[in-house]
Amino acid sequence: MDKITKSVIAIVSILLFIYGIQFAVNDSETTTDSFTNSFEVQSSDTSSSAYANPTKAEDIEIRTLADFNNAIVNIAERTNPTVVTVTTTRTVREQQRHPFGFFFDDPRFDQEREFQRHGLGSGVIVSSSDGYIVTNNHVIENADEIRIQLYTGEEYEAEIVGTDPASDVAVLRVDANDLPAIPLGDSDKMRVGDMVLAIGSPLTDQLAHTVSQGIVSASGRSFLGLNVFEDYIQTDAAINPGNSGGALINLNGELVGINTAIASRTGGHQGIGFAIPINMAKSVMEALITDGRVTRGFLGLEYGAEVDQTMARAMGMEQPIGFVVGSVIEDGPAEQAGIQEGDVIMEFNNEEVRDWNEFRGRVANTPPGTEIEITIFRDGASRDLTVEIAERDPDLAEDVESDEREELRENLGFGVQTLDDEIRRQLRLRPEIQGVVVMQIDQTSNAYRQGLRRGDVIVQAVGERIENTDQFYSAISAFTETGEDAVLLQVNRQGRNMYIAFELTQ
Repeated sequence: MDKITKSVIAIVSILLFIYGIQFAVNDSETTTDSFTNSFEVQSSDTSSSAYANPTKAEDIEIRTLADFNNAIVNIAERTNPTVVTVTTTRTVREQQRHPFGFFFDDPRFDQEREFQRHGLGSGVIVSSSDGYIVTNNHVIENADEIRIQLYTGEEYEAEIVGTDPASDVAVLRVDANDLPAIPLGDSDKMRVGDMVLAIGSPLTDQLAHTVSQGIVSASGRSFLGLNVFEDYIQTDAAINPGNSGGALINLNGELVGINTAIASRTGGHQGIGFAIPINMAKSVMEALITDGRVTRGFLGLEYGAEVDQTMARAMGMEQPIGFVVGSVIEDGPAEQAGIQEGDVIMEFNNEEVRDWNEFRGRVANTPPGTEIEITIFRDGASRDLTVEIAERDPDLAEDVESDEREELRENLGFGVQTLDDEIRRQLRLRPEIQGVVVMQIDQTSNAYRQGLRRGDVIVQAVGERIENTDQFYSAISAFTETGEDAVLLQVNRQGRNMYIAFELTQ
């Protein structure tokens, strides 16, 4: 077969592919203008009205590869101005030992050095007139100053409206009007395989407004151990440090997720990124703006076991569904409604329960005082129970640290949580592994620079085996009293043991 014949076949194949796209996207006659034309008039308008009513993907007529290319280009051009670069400044004080202080052991030789650490992230404008910007909590955590830079290059100082570490969502506000705000989509409607764009400022502010393209790889990811409440959208769109807080956008030009984290063995992009679904971020954002805090629902039961094929057969269930209740808190809403230890939670308001993390997220997002229907399986039969959701104690959402631990956490640049069976299962670790999980880490910290990442399990610190947070902080506290500042950690990451050394900030 000669080159000309091969070229003809290739062109015919492309044309067939194009018409296949046309029929899949636009299977009914439409009188609307093409996607390209519908944006030509508005593309130069940066006012909020230009972003309020984006053309829907189903109304786009695709006839050629150029049409498809222009459609993606126009989504990027339309939404890029709604993404901002977030830079943070934090003042750090570090105690430095004078060279002669080692010989004389005289504190007068010690010197305190003050310097500033700078952080980089992204944010998304969600309100034109009020100047609200949504980002990740870990982007602005502990910052003394926060500045945002618009697509046009204008800079503003931002104030914190509210933060929610449990979901890693934060809301900022700038004193500016008529900003280009992005419309919010419905993340519950996102399907695996849907095309998405990610926009943010990876690695450096000189790479601000970088656009990457990919698909939704999975939904409902909750095994990362990054935050208390997790329900991530997974995507293969390129996400790198600095993209945190940026936008994940669907083909309608709507915000469907807040880019948050990556799974990587190198610290860089490897095609596995995670975004907070906008439906979750929206409820948190609205609560922070309205009340200054997030109120979450509470049932008062704990996870016991996943219902797999073996568990289903053992319990007499026709198919594996839901999870087994491990324990029920005394006088809690679940106990008052009749839920018992060993029950299988199958449905939440007539919707099937996939697993514990999904169920816990649904409960948390339900306003206190709401009555819900829970379907359980007990003694070979299912039954429906009505439960009134109570308000979750904020102390249950995150550990309360003492002043001493808070200072240690500040010096370390990260916080930890004891590795329990649930987190161990999520991280797919062997049962014998003990330690503490890195839950949040400052990307400007020495530990992060040396390779420590969220989700790492610290099994040994400064030569001591670690089984819980008390042991970890005690070991670090005793170590700091020796005057040493180079910390050595043994870390288990995805089943592999590795060592990380870094200098403490004092």
